[in-house]
Amino acid sequence: MIKKNKSSLKNRQQKAWLKSIGPVENLESYVKADWWREIFNANYLRTDGDVVGDAKITKDEIDLFIDFVSPAKESTILDLCCGQGRHTIELASRGFNNLFGLDRSHYLISKAKTTSKKEGYNITFKEGDARKLSFATDMFDYVLLAGNSFGYFESVKDDLTVLKEINRVLKPNGKLLIDITDGAFTRENFHPRSWEWIDKNYFVCRERSMSAENDRLISREVITHVNKGVVADQFYAERLYTKEEMIQLLEKTGYGKIDFRTELKTNSNRNQDLGMMERRLIVTSSAQKQWTPIKEKDKNKKHIAVIMGDHRLPDKVKPNQSFDDDDFHTINALKKSLHELADFQFHYLDKHDTLINDLTKNRETYEFIFNLCDEGFNNDATLELHVPALLEMLNIPYSGGTPQCLAYCYDKSLVRGIAQEMDIPVPKAFIVKPEDTVFIELQTDFPVIVKPNFGDSSFGITRSSVCYTIKDLESALQKIRTGFGFEKPVLVEQFLTGKDISVGIIGNPPESYTVLPIIEEDYSALPADLPRICGYEAKWDPNSPYWKLRSIQADLPEETERYLVASCVKLFERLECRDYARFDWRLDANGTPRLLEVNPNPGWCWDGHLAKMAHFTGLSYGQMLQAILEACQSRIQKNKSVLENQVSKAAS
Repeated sequence: MIKKNKSSLKNRQQKAWLKSIGPVENLESYVKADWWREIFNANYLRTDGDVVGDAKITKDEIDLFIDFVSPAKESTILDLCCGQGRHTIELASRGFNNLFGLDRSHYLISKAKTTSKKEGYNITFKEGDARKLSFATDMFDYVLLAGNSFGYFESVKDDLTVLKEINRVLKPNGKLLIDITDGAFTRENFHPRSWEWIDKNYFVCRERSMSAENDRLISREVITHVNKGVVADQFYAERLYTKEEMIQLLEKTGYGKIDFRTELKTNSNRNQDLGMMERRLIVTSSAQKQWTPIKEKDKNKKHIAVIMGDHRLPDKVKPNQSFDDDDFHTINALKKSLHELADFQFHYLDKHDTLINDLTKNRETYEFIFNLCDEGFNNDATLELHVPALLEMLNIPYSGGTPQCLAYCYDKSLVRGIAQEMDIPVPKAFIVKPEDTVFIELQTDFPVIVKPNFGDSSFGITRSSVCYTIKDLESALQKIRTGFGFEKPVLVEQFLTGKDISVGIIGNPPESYTVLPIIEEDYSALPADLPRICGYEAKWDPNSPYWKLRSIQADLPEETERYLVASCVKLFERLECRDYARFDWRLDANGTPRLLEVNPNPGWCWDGHLAKMAHFTGLSYGQMLQAILEACQSRIQKNKSVLENQVSKAAS
């Protein structure tokens, strides 16, 4: 058995490195529509490091940019598609103090934040999609779109959307500077094949061809480590624009004073294949528009109904099985923050006896429902999915998970199975059913943790849930069934001793979403003899030593953080989460992340894990709530537009 496991591990390691698919006749057929979601990582910084990692090149480029647009030091500047923040940080070093950077890559934004913080600069870096900017209208004096970061999307329509969004966030007559590959030159002079050493350990081989419509350069990169073999075999495509085509795009999206400043030739220390960075164009233009009129107070406010738990009814999850002062304080904090959101008018529905009638009578009144009823219908957690099911039947749009999503995630064992199917690791575990009177042979080593297979809010998980012996395990099973009245399957899971991690996402992958800063539980204040868990006592018992636990920003290796983010995005989509979700992980003794559970409608309270993550990215509690509402609103509008288009096509 041991020999088989070792062989299996060796095979998995070999498969992890051998990623090349061999010779390819048609490069374009291998390019994913959203290739840009995966490619901008550590390998990008290796292959393009001779340009994007060269401080002198960055300084020279900023010299040119400043010369062309002449910004004042107090100007509000957005570095769009900022990557690891090289241009933004260079501007900060020169005394510019109102700087923002945005990029889709979680990895690169994390690098930018780390570098900025290390060097003592106050720069706002955000993750986001250039097609839907999370900034106010008329906000920026200047927007930089540098480093050949335009033309990645599959259609010209998307490129037009980017330019329109930039125009929206620019002030009237605000300036846009684009640094883009010289399409005419590249089309005639690209290298069909090349290879070069990146450093003494890595080399890269490239293939290129024009797309079938001759409008995009298709590239393939095979990155190889001298000892480990192939580490990446990746395909991407970038649209080529001539000067004339860029002028047409800019004029079409509301820009004037269009000026091509120079042809920029890149000087690399490696002096090898520069690809699309070899010769670039710098074009400046101005947003030709008026200031956006300020809306009259309360005019066009969107009416949103907030569904919550019913404080009049018992709730068996709570310590006293009823709402207490802390609960009412949490509800009041929510209402206060929502009241401050100028674009919305909120109506609260928390009386479950009349909920169906209230929704039926007023369903035309509400733009959508903000579903915060994580207690479940009639405060029964097993009926949590019934609330969105009711909204589905009434055809009322709502925030958060669908009935199917909530059904998936309520069952921890089911989520484990889905994760394993997706090659996402989970702790070893097995189920003990209510009818099991004779103890089943232990299927994992001690220590283990005993938890209800169904439910959330850490119900049933206490310090005695962590077991080190068979006797402990028998006692824990007995306690969870008698003390918590749990008559459903119980999960006995390998207890991991590494960091306790949570990942939060707001938005809707793959188009528009933000991964909040990853947090970990700080157990340093906990007595040494207590197990390191964030269970029921930490959330509900102020007299417990676990009440002192706090969450801190996680300190993780870049590879681990990147893996966590990628896995959570996949799980978000696979489990059909919507608008926001939280993913709980634990590292094992080797530092490998293992998924514990998925929370599709995570706790929304002011001091919850999601709010703590948002705080680390500079968002207030109210801004976090607004981000969730806007994600929901955007998704609903998109679905509505798709449906209208389908109806229109069917009618024609």
